[in-house]
This record gives sequence, structure tokens and C-alpha cells, in this order.
Amino acid sequence: MVSPAAAPPATRAKAGGRDSRTPLKSAALHLTLIAASIVSVFPVAWLVLTSLKPRAVIETASVSPIEQPTFANYAQVLGETRFLTWAGNSVVVSLATAVISVLLSASTGYAVSRFRFPGFRSVMWMLLVIQMFPVAILIVPIYNLMAGLGLINQLPSLVITYLTTTIPFCAWMMKGYFDTVPASIDEAGRVDGLTPFGTFWRLILPLAKPGLAVAAFYSFLTAWAEVAYATAFMTGDDKYTLAVGLSQFVGQHKAEWGLLTAASVLIAIPAAAVFLLVQRHLVTGLTSGATKA
Repeated sequence: MVSPAAAPPATRAKAGGRDSRTPLKSAALHLTLIAASIVSVFPVAWLVLTSLKPRAVIETASVSPIEQPTFANYAQVLGETRFLTWAGNSVVVSLATAVISVLLSASTGYAVSRFRFPGFRSVMWMLLVIQMFPVAILIVPIYNLMAGLGLINQLPSLVITYLTTTIPFCAWMMKGYFDTVPASIDEAGRVDGLTPFGTFWRLILPLAKPGLAVAAFYSFLTAWAEVAYATAFMTGDDKYTLAVGLSQFVGQHKAEWGLLTAASVLIAIPAAAVFLLVQRHLVTGLTSGATKA
């Protein structure tokens, strides 16, 4: 056993770790972390506090953290608006986008990771180039396509549109993740008589849960928070998603800040719940998918 005194300088410094930090550096680090935490939490806290204020208090010039707390804004949003209808539309669109995107991107990522076929390089370039187009230049051509299919003001139009955004990114990420799975597992599946799809479904997918969690989370949030396509494609109040429905609380001359903040808090709850469900897989999935591409 090597004593600390006999260890190399680099080893001693690594072993010292936190003890080698001076009090000034430690204080500066903690102050930086505290400041970053306050900056991150402040907007969310202010949003929640504002949602609990009555309209008369919100419209005053005072900047008090909270005064006369009430849940009237939440009651009005849930009971006097079409918030629940918009929420149902968002849930349907987001879940459909997440499920379809995960299935297609996982199979695409596995195919380009394991097989070399004519046009392989073109497929990889296509997955990369598609992500470079901004939403602004895609709205008109996709709108004309959906109009030709008779899908304007229909929820499937949003699902199809969001898939054009989520599948290329998720397929590229899943390809990087599948590259980290040993090819010997595929060979073992073939020895046991499994088809390529059987190997993918029964052996590879169970090992790819972190990557699938990242793909599902990204796809769900993309559909949950998207505004531009939903505003252009949905023309009926009963077809709005939550992101578009929020605009109903902002008039030409006045904004209903109490209703707007209350609705924003309610919208954030499902997204936070999905994050909590998959958060233990997120770091593993992101780092694994980034190691090889």
C-alpha cells in the first residue's frame, strides 16, 4: 500500500480534491451556485406567485411577492374557458407524436447503425440537413400539403408535422446510442434463430431504454410547447392546443395576466411530470447518444 506522502503529486492533488480548494475559491463557487439557482428559480416562482394574486393586485403598480392569495384564477381558467378541451388536444397530439416518433426513430437508428445499404450516406445526410430548416420557411409548404390532404384544422396534421421535426433528430441520436451496444448481441440473437427484427425488438430495445426515454421526452415536449404550426393549422377554438389557447388571454389592448399565469402553471405540470418519469434515463441516454454518431 502506497502512503499519501509517497504518492505522485498528481495523485495527491486528486486525492485532496475539495481540501485543496482555498476558502476564497470555495466561497466564490458557492456564491456563484447560489446566484445561478436564484436566476433559474426566480421566473418560475414569480409566475406561480402572480397566478395566486387577484386581478386588482396584479394591475397595481406595487411589486409585492404575494398579497391576498387566491385560487380564483385557476378556477376561472378551468371552469370558464376551454382550457380542458385544449389540454385534451395537446395530450392526444403529444402522446401520438412521442409514440410514433420513438418507434420510427428507433427502427431507423438501428438500421443505419447495423446495416450498410445503398444510399446509407444519403440517409445520414438527409437526417442531418432536415434539422437545419427553420420553422418559418416550412410553414407554407407544409400548410399547402396538409390542405391538399384535407387535414387543416385536424389534429393529425399537427402530429404529422411534428414528426418531421422529431424523427430526424431522434433517429440521429438513437443511431449514436445503438453504436454503443455491442454487435455481439445481434450475433447471439441470430444464433438463437431470431430474425433481424426479432433481435431488434427482443434484445436491443430493452437495452436502449435511456435512449428511448430521451427520444420520448424530446418528442413530447416538442409537440406540447409548439406554437407556430398549431396557430397556422388550427382555425377552430375547439381544435386549439394549450400553446395556442394561451393567446386567448392576451387581447389587443389588455392581457389577463392572472389567467395567463395560472394557465402557464397548469401547462407546466404535465411536462414536469414527464421529466420526473424519465429523468433517471436522460443523462445516460444523452451521453451515450453523443459518444458515437
